[in-house]
Amino acid sequence: MSRDLSAAALYADLGLPTGPVVVDLRSEDDCRERPRMIPGALRRTGHEPGTWATLLRRAPIVVYCQHGGDVSHQAARQLSEAGYAARVLEGGIEGWMSAGLATTRLRSDLKAPGGSRWVTRERPKIDRLACPWLIRRFIDPEAQFFYTPSHRVRADAKALGAEPYDITEVTFSHRGARCSFDAFLDEFDLHDPVLDEVAVIVRAADTAALAQSPQAPGLLAISLGLSTNVRDDILLLEQAMPLYDALYAWRKSAAHETHGWPQSPA
Repeated sequence: MSRDLSAAALYADLGLPTGPVVVDLRSEDDCRERPRMIPGALRRTGHEPGTWATLLRRAPIVVYCQHGGDVSHQAARQLSEAGYAARVLEGGIEGWMSAGLATTRLRSDLKAPGGSRWVTRERPKIDRLACPWLIRRFIDPEAQFFYTPSHRVRADAKALGAEPYDITEVTFSHRGARCSFDAFLDEFDLHDPVLDEVAVIVRAADTAALAQSPQAPGLLAISLGLSTNVRDDILLLEQAMPLYDALYAWRKSAAHETHGWPQSPA
């Protein structure tokens, strides 16, 4: 079987829990020349993939370099020999971008990707759960999140070396009628059409503009219910992740489906 995977085939599964782990193998020089990444990709060196493969979950792996050349194919071959299901993105990131698919901005100032840290107010409801989901799935899978009392967010941000979000007068926060989720999309220049539609739902639920999205009242109700049932904020985030995974998957591949009763005749 060919190790090459088309950009369209990768995009179909991108961001889904069942999708592959995507690994960016470009050199630092290549990243400086093209400071963009495929959303949700990990950054790893192409040398000795056996030293980092064990950090990945046992899932299919897609590796890419600048043009889908020797660096990617050598890594995929070594991963396959180690028992991983590894494929190479055809054409690398240049082929991905030529296909008009979304990328995200590299932010070395925030260590994103590669272990960014984020802190916000405790007892999250909408934005403070949706933003971590967005970061983990599309910006930095290795990010860490902290929740703290409102009056301590700025001080704890300094102590933790974390970026504050969803509080007043910070970069990653509400901007007029738009919410913090929108700010993350803007700051990382991440403009995928499915994520843009998810953003409409999140914005409407988070800003009490429920008439702007038919799905917003449901998201609000489920989020408030989760917050009521789960008092530990980190556990709440873990339980909210599948909710946003489902919302994204529905909008990406199941929005055309309907459900009704009685059952249609066979």
